[in-house]
Amino acid sequence: MTLLNVSAQKRAFTIADVYRVEYASSPKLNADGSLLAFTHSRSSMKEHKSYRDVCLIDTRSLELCTLTSDSKSSFVQWSADGKKLYFLSTLTGKAQLYVTDTEGTQSKQVTDFALGVDAPLVSPNGRYVAFVAEVFPEAGADGKKNVELQKKLDDGPVQAHIADHLLYRHWTDYADGKVQHIIIYDTERKTYTDVTPGNYVSPVFSPSGAEGGFCFSPDSRMLCFVSNHTDHPEANTNCDLWTVSVDGGPLTCLTADNKAWDGSPQYSPDGRWLAYRMQTVEGYESDRFRLALIDLKTGAHRVLTESFDNWVDDYKWSADSKQIFFLGEENGYEPLFTVNIKSGKVRKLVADRAVSAFDVDAKGNLYYAYSTTGKPSALYARGASAANETQLTFFNKALEDEVDIRPSEAMWVKGAKGDSVEVFVVKPHDFDPNKKYPLVINVHGGPQMQWMNSFRGDWQVYPGAGYVVAYPNPHGSTGRGQDYCRAISGDWGGAPYEDVMKVTDMLSRLPYVDANRMGAMGWSYGGYFMNWLQANKHPFKCLASMMGLFDLRSMWGATEELWFPNFDLQGQPWNSELYKKFSPSEYVANFHTPTLIITGERDYRVPYTQSLQYFNTLQTLGIPSRLIIFKNDGHWPDNLHSMPVYYNAHLEWFHKYLGGASAPWDTEKMVRNQVEY
Repeated sequence: MTLLNVSAQKRAFTIADVYRVEYASSPKLNADGSLLAFTHSRSSMKEHKSYRDVCLIDTRSLELCTLTSDSKSSFVQWSADGKKLYFLSTLTGKAQLYVTDTEGTQSKQVTDFALGVDAPLVSPNGRYVAFVAEVFPEAGADGKKNVELQKKLDDGPVQAHIADHLLYRHWTDYADGKVQHIIIYDTERKTYTDVTPGNYVSPVFSPSGAEGGFCFSPDSRMLCFVSNHTDHPEANTNCDLWTVSVDGGPLTCLTADNKAWDGSPQYSPDGRWLAYRMQTVEGYESDRFRLALIDLKTGAHRVLTESFDNWVDDYKWSADSKQIFFLGEENGYEPLFTVNIKSGKVRKLVADRAVSAFDVDAKGNLYYAYSTTGKPSALYARGASAANETQLTFFNKALEDEVDIRPSEAMWVKGAKGDSVEVFVVKPHDFDPNKKYPLVINVHGGPQMQWMNSFRGDWQVYPGAGYVVAYPNPHGSTGRGQDYCRAISGDWGGAPYEDVMKVTDMLSRLPYVDANRMGAMGWSYGGYFMNWLQANKHPFKCLASMMGLFDLRSMWGATEELWFPNFDLQGQPWNSELYKKFSPSEYVANFHTPTLIITGERDYRVPYTQSLQYFNTLQTLGIPSRLIIFKNDGHWPDNLHSMPVYYNAHLEWFHKYLGGASAPWDTEKMVRNQVEY
């Protein structure tokens, strides 16, 4: 039976199917490697709710059990002896840390901090819990006082924001006098201590969360964390590693000599080394992330992965402290590697996989999560010397048996500067090579990131509606070496534009693509790229711009992390001509393409006023356009409330101009809450 016939027996993927996908994430092994804990996540589009529980897999029998049943638990961590499991739960409202036995029969609450706890980490000796909370510096670790101050702010007669320095708002929230701090709870004394007092954000903010921003020393006496203590943290990336006693007190900076970013600390199990990720270029948030070591006996620093010309992402020490396992981006994948700390030799352990999380036992057996374009995420195991992997979780089996989840194929096109550009292509449901289909190209944001052969709703919703979907990795993408990544800085509308045009030209000549029905979409930098297409010659019948930049000079004046435009646009609007050269607003005379615009009112990274300016311009020019503003969202729309509207609005727009299948609902009625879905 051919693949074509197999897929024809299944129905097409729909928006509703995005919310049937279940996830197994954050695998964590106990001390002897006999049990694997992880978080099982699922959601309901109809109820607009998500559910999370902690599960266990016996690594010998592969038997799986659900340890919690409250649907509000996640963020697992084992005790040092592997007999107790800690997890985060919102069972009582605010998130608190709980602990249970491996049978799930003796659960008890550990913390009772009034503000709730974020990213809790238990010390090796089990006595201390470090966690993150947004506090008023004058209140510190006094949870009740923090609640009282917040209530006065919320309920007072004066409703205003006040600021005396920059970074007064970040991503989706105003600071309003609060600062992210690390609090340590002593389970013996029943006391909370703010070990990072003052007006510095600790650990430094990360859009992926605070996990990994701090760690305990093996003897549980010290905490190492990441913070930027410069006068202008909005304009530089000089984050450093700091240490402090678990009882609080003076801070010690370990990386003062490096004016670029240092972070992600992890002590070796034997206490000899402190590993961390570092960059070397000041102010450049997308410089190559290297893995480095501090010898805690001598104080000497050295880079461990200088020979690895891609970003080092998540990593973990081996039990014997002789090697470090890490994830590194590479050609549309995120393989698992290991590096020997003595020789610096790097070996690839799991190739051609977009691994999202992993753990390794003392014998070198690997446990990891990954997905492909055509297969949702699951957990897998591979022996230390085995070539084959074993799938451990099957939460999506019923969905995979019923629905045609389309795979992708990678193609390579000669792009700008003679470099080859990778592009993934997904063919539509019930694909017939003798027919022609409309094409949608999706340009990624970042701009320094890469599309991977991994599962994503966009890669299935549109093929399910009859579109060919393509997602390229032009100059600026990661996974192709740092020179390729850095090539976009100072050249936003240059090489990447040439790359996408050459990819589009190649795709338009495929026998199954209708060159007269092509559209493009993008988010963040991808949204900017849509606006840049509007300003330049292109073959697309319609565009969809999400969270995109329109006027670069006014963007600089309203965004929060100024180090990004300062580096990528080589200065400020008054001293860099790039703000004019690459600003779509400078080329309004070229505008002609119908455009869907989506933004979030609480997006402080790319302020939603950028989209307002763009929409005003298109409407004044008489160019068909639609604007959707998510009132409560930032740079990333809420997955359960806003993303169904996002998918539906795109299908409506593409159907109108490209002639694919129609959207299942009326977007305007969805926004007005007049649709049951």
